[in-house]
Amino acid sequence: MATEKFETSLKKLEEVVKRLEGGELSLEESLKAFEEGVKHAAICTGKLNEAERKVEVLLKRKDGTFVREPFDLDEEQ
Repeated sequence: MATEKFETSLKKLEEVVKRLEGGELSLEESLKAFEEGVKHAAICTGKLNEAERKVEVLLKRKDGTFVREPFDLDEEQ
């Protein structure tokens, strides 16, 4: 399951939330669904963290060359 795509885990997480919000599940089914949701949330978080580490921005210098710098979420555009 750890190799699951982000989009797949996100969709499964959304489905779990809908089932839980529907109020039709028994306590046992709700707990099982909650566990499944936590697992998919962890996969999504891991994938997002991995993507954040990989993001780099190419900046063009005045001399026409490029330099790679880490992507800074706090930096204003």
